[in-house]
Amino acid sequence: MARHLIFVFVLLAGAGIPVQVASNHKLGEAIKSPVWGVSISLLIGGLAAALLALSGLVHRGHLSGASSGPWWAWVGGLLSAAVVIASIIALPISGAGAVIAATVFGQLVAAAILDHFGWLGVPQIRINWWRICGVVLLFGGALLMQKK
Repeated sequence: MARHLIFVFVLLAGAGIPVQVASNHKLGEAIKSPVWGVSISLLIGGLAAALLALSGLVHRGHLSGASSGPWWAWVGGLLSAAVVIASIIALPISGAGAVIAATVFGQLVAAAILDHFGWLGVPQIRINWWRICGVVLLFGGALLMQKK
């Protein structure tokens, strides 16, 4: 049952992504800079995450352990900023559906590679024909979302 609830939680969080892209785009328009808009958005998100950690609703952890992580554990924030900046720049050109379709396709390809090789500590799940078919179908969907 918990696995299904987690899936629903991820699904709902994913549904918020096009709203995030649109709101970040409007913020960037208002201040005449998509990069400053993203900076403000990520700052607000970072503060919200810190407050959640401090609230005790989730495990607080130990910040002192941050330096013990691998070097690549620090690139997540840079990648988050790159994704958001690329999305808000593409939004007025392609529309929310096409931007999200392309983003999800890129995520799926990268995830399949990480899974296949077990890189970055993810469980190793070898590529198979079902997974290849899923990637191809999603690519087709991303292409179809480009049509206006």
